[in-house]
Amino acid sequence: MLKRVDILTLFPELIEPYLTSSILARAQQRQDLNLRAHNIRNFAHNKHHQVDDTPYGGKLGMVIQMEPIYQALATIKTKACQTILLTPAGEKLSMPLCHELVQHEHLVLLSGHYEGFDSRLLNYVDRCVSVGDYVLTGGELPALTLTDALIRLLPGVLGNDESAAMDSFYNGLLDWDVFTRPQKFDIFNVPDVLVSGHHQNIKRWKIKSSLGNTWRYRPDLLARHPFSEEERDLLQQFFVEEDKYEFNSR
Repeated sequence: MLKRVDILTLFPELIEPYLTSSILARAQQRQDLNLRAHNIRNFAHNKHHQVDDTPYGGKLGMVIQMEPIYQALATIKTKACQTILLTPAGEKLSMPLCHELVQHEHLVLLSGHYEGFDSRLLNYVDRCVSVGDYVLTGGELPALTLTDALIRLLPGVLGNDESAAMDSFYNGLLDWDVFTRPQKFDIFNVPDVLVSGHHQNIKRWKIKSSLGNTWRYRPDLLARHPFSEEERDLLQQFFVEEDKYEFNSR
């Protein structure tokens, strides 16, 4: 189980405040967990701690050199370590991948900037991970995204271990609709079932709401979801209710 995350970056000042705030801070205080950001420039041995240079072959921008990254990995890596490069070319981050990665005791995350790393770095990392099909200024946000997603899966981090199991994507579906006080707002009311006190009906409503939200916003997730008999029945109920609503709204 995960005990240590090291993030290599040119801008540790962007990362450190997040690592020392909120849930991540409490996780480090309560558990045997160590989260650290390391400045890649500290591993450069030239006079001005330069870590980037112009690319061969002609291209705009600067590329992070191999030597400081190699030195950083040689210093930080452990035998139980998995080295992950955050890159648009990597496998897309998902809950199944998070469940796999959190089983490793030590992760080193490589957060690039400018035009990225010298491509020879691919020979020194264990895997590549992407947070989506878009381009960011640097890899700091993806590194924090991955770290946050993993820390939430550690036992005891959220206070109630059932909280993570109720999050969107944990079981391959989106979360159900949530409400709080006041019970009535403008012309919109909290569903009666949620204030009925009938626990079994509330449980079924949550499942139906989760399935309905997934159908509305991410139907691609339903295509690969292993439905139980109860879920099939509740999704059918949702479709019937949805049809009634559309008919009455005409």
